[in-house]
Order: sequence, then C-alpha cells, then structure tokens
Amino acid sequence: MKPVRLLLADDHAVVRAGIRKTVEEIPNLKIVAEVGDGPQIFAALASENIDCLLIDVSMPEFEPISAIKQIRADFPDIKILVISAHDDNIYVQGLLGAGVNGYHLKDQPLDDLKLAVQRVLDGERWISSSLISKLVNPSSSIETASPLTVRQRDLLRLLQEGHDNQTIANLMNLSVKTVENHLTRLYRQLNVQSRLEAVNYALRYPHVLGIMGKEAATSDDLTNLETKSFVSILVVDDNSRYRAQLQRMIGRLCPRAAIYEADNIPTAIRLAQQVKPQLALIDVVLNDEDGISCARRVKAACPQTHVILISAYPDREFHRLGLQAGAVAFLDKKDLDLQTLRLVINDVMD
Repeated sequence: MKPVRLLLADDHAVVRAGIRKTVEEIPNLKIVAEVGDGPQIFAALASENIDCLLIDVSMPEFEPISAIKQIRADFPDIKILVISAHDDNIYVQGLLGAGVNGYHLKDQPLDDLKLAVQRVLDGERWISSSLISKLVNPSSSIETASPLTVRQRDLLRLLQEGHDNQTIANLMNLSVKTVENHLTRLYRQLNVQSRLEAVNYALRYPHVLGIMGKEAATSDDLTNLETKSFVSILVVDDNSRYRAQLQRMIGRLCPRAAIYEADNIPTAIRLAQQVKPQLALIDVVLNDEDGISCARRVKAACPQTHVILISAYPDREFHRLGLQAGAVAFLDKKDLDLQTLRLVINDVMD
C-alpha cells in the first residue's frame, strides 16, 4: 500500500521533533517535509504530493483563516489537522469553518495525537474532547465571542489606529461616556481586559474585522444566492452608504465571502497586510487621500491581491495611473452592478 505523505508545519523545531517522533509510530505514514512559516508551507504543498497537513497555524507569515481557505481551495483532497495551544472558541470555529478536518490541542496526551491523525486520515472529523463542550454549548464558555456588530468593528478599527476615547467619540458622533460603554461591551465580547489586548486580538484574528457575505445580504437576497465559493474582499471607500451597497451585492453573489471595509489608506493597508484579500475594490478619491496611491500600497503589501479601481468620475488619466499602480481594471461606479461584480468575483476565483 502506498504510504500516506505528511507535511509537518510548526515554527518551533523542538515541537516538530516531538510531533515527528509520535507520528512516525503510525504505520504506513511518511513525513516528507518539515516547514516553519507560511511561504514554506505553500512551497512544500506545490512541490510535494501531500496527503495530510499537520499544522500549528500560529506561524510567521501565515494568516490562519484565509490561508487555510486558500489551501482548501487549491488542494481540496488534502487532510488538514491543526495542532494548537489555542482553545479560543471563535478561533477554533473559524478554522473548522475554513475547512480543517480536525483540531487537536497540544496539551493532550501523545496517544490522542496518534488517534487524531488516524481518524482524520480515515475521513472523520477530530476535535479534542476538552473543546467539544465549548462548541456544543458556547454560552458556557467565558471565552466565547459572537460576531461583532458594525459599531464594534468600527471601534476595533479605531483602536488599531491608536485613537483615544475623545477622538473616537468625535469620529463616531458619540459622547465619551457612550464610547466607554461600547468599549466595555467590546472587551467582554472578545474576552480581553484592555484596549491593548483588544488590538492584539485583532492582530491575531483579523477575521473579526470582517463580515460574511450572508450577513451583508438581506433575507430577500438570500433566496437567490449564486455561489458557495469563498473569496476575501476588501472594500475601500469613504462613503459608508456605498460601502454598504457593495457589501450587499457581494453578499448576494457570494455568501461565504469575507468582506472587510476601510475608509482611509492606513486602515486599508493594515487590513491588506493582515487578511491578504483576494480582491480589493478601491475608490480613486478617498476624502483628501489618493486612491491610486492606496492601490499601489495594497499591491506592495499583498502582491496577489486583484485590485479594481472604481470612481464616480472616470478619467482617462486616472485609468492610466491606476493600471501603472497595479490595478487590473478601472470601473465607473454607475457600471458596477450585480452582473459586473459577478464577472469580477468569478475572475478572481478562477
């Protein structure tokens, strides 16, 4: 029988050695490579015929949710078992939803790890026993965080930008006391104690800053959903109503899309670095900022992102400069309807 080819991914050599020693006891299994960061993972997957990926997703240059979704899209038959020290509920659910076949905690007995690998290779789903009660009854865990509201996402973005409470209050047209109350609820939702911890949480789990397409679409839209494929999309526009309109169209076309929004260049660049979007829709004019410069910086931060520049004031010179900045297309906002957006998303997924 042909041996199962396994890729072992962890950024700590000592941990890899311990896992290797345990996994090598499994009959008919061969560890063909060991890697320690995101680029090495994708290189090994491309060069080796891997049957199973054993991975700690907390590694350099590896954004867990979007990277796992990309691996699942590129290698649909591969078995993926996460071995992690993190038992955060939203983190576990996010990875399971992204397509991993199992989630194993590092503090469990080594015999359980062997069983986990064998179960996953047999086509079963594996979840460490200590996590099951959290997933089945999430209300029993103080670590549970349900999806953030629009206001909570806005607050978290402003915290990342380093604003104090007074500035946040001014930007959101709220009183300082109201901002403090909202922050208290946000901290409770994320199970953190301070603004620094909240910012660090967003850095570790950038998907909390996004919204799923099915949430952006209305109930009427959900009857005509067009595709179940995953795509991550960054919408950069200083008009909140237009961003909401785009999100609704994206949600209708792609309910599993992860949609991230920004109204300025610093936020757009930070999100591009964190979530590595497959598609970015960027307005040419962002208040007093230059959307073409934003496109250039997004491409620098994430070269694989398809950048589409949009504008209510199409101009031949904008078009020329936009293509030089790395955009693949320049669209008039009035032409960006459901049919055009479908073509754009399909092109990205292809």
